Amino acid sequence: MRRPSSSGDLLADRRFGYAQDLLDAGEAEAAADLLQQVLELVPEWPPVWLALGDAYEQSGQINAAASAFRRALLLAPDDVLGAGPRLARLGETHATMTPGYVAALFDDYAERFDTHLVQALAYRGPAIIIEALQDVCRQQQRDFCFGPVLDLGCGTGLMAAVIQGQAQTIYGVDLSPRMVEKARETGLYTSVHCGELLAFLEAWTPASYDLALAADVLVYLGDLSPLMGAMQRVLAPAGLFAFTVQACDGARFQLGHDLRYHHSADYLRRTAQHHGLQVAHLAPCVTRQDAGQPVPGFVVVLTH
Repeated sequence: MRRPSSSGDLLADRRFGYAQDLLDAGEAEAAADLLQQVLELVPEWPPVWLALGDAYEQSGQINAAASAFRRALLLAPDDVLGAGPRLARLGETHATMTPGYVAALFDDYAERFDTHLVQALAYRGPAIIIEALQDVCRQQQRDFCFGPVLDLGCGTGLMAAVIQGQAQTIYGVDLSPRMVEKARETGLYTSVHCGELLAFLEAWTPASYDLALAADVLVYLGDLSPLMGAMQRVLAPAGLFAFTVQACDGARFQLGHDLRYHHSADYLRRTAQHHGLQVAHLAPCVTRQDAGQPVPGFVVVLTH
């Protein structure tokens, strides 16, 4: 959990910091005891309830964890802290990952985003997408070049940097205002919009893009059906949609302990075909590492 701003009570802040350190060290029961003391001082401070839920979850007290997360969500309905996805991870199917949570997550991440991804996580999502696109273009005997390109969840512009030589124009969209600022500073985009993906796509006329890209973005969306429907509308005839996801087995998708959605190959195929998109490429890949271990995923290219 991100370290929050002050509660307004210095003693509560100090105890909360100690509790967070205990939680980070795996001392969940000790952290929970200290967090209960913090609640005696600031009972309506949402970050304490979220941390208490994390402590209960770590110690296997699932019902107590869910109750604490619900309290955090009640106190902060915009849910920038991420109580909703934690509830979804515990099996509450009505709980969601809010745009506010994702935007706040990446606002905090913006300054160190590129360095952390490449150096700490060995991230190579854009390169993997480019390789898949080149393979599809060879198979379809088409030139590896595109007119208007849309970069979904563009972040700081890592995807645009590797596609710029093959794109006539590049448009970006991202939830995080700070990420949008970073993307605009690159000079790679015709325009960059700050907002939610589906709302952005609904504002565009049909058949607007030759290519749409989503590198490490759909891990923040569970049900991809609305997005696939929107992509079918905005892609030009024979347009391509290339993206990466984290992988899971089964027929659908699930929220992992990392608070990122994992999608199955079967779900990706069925959802694409339901919306009139054809699977041109779907292959296992590893776009990043987590704690030094490869994170299994898929790279996918759909054609309109």
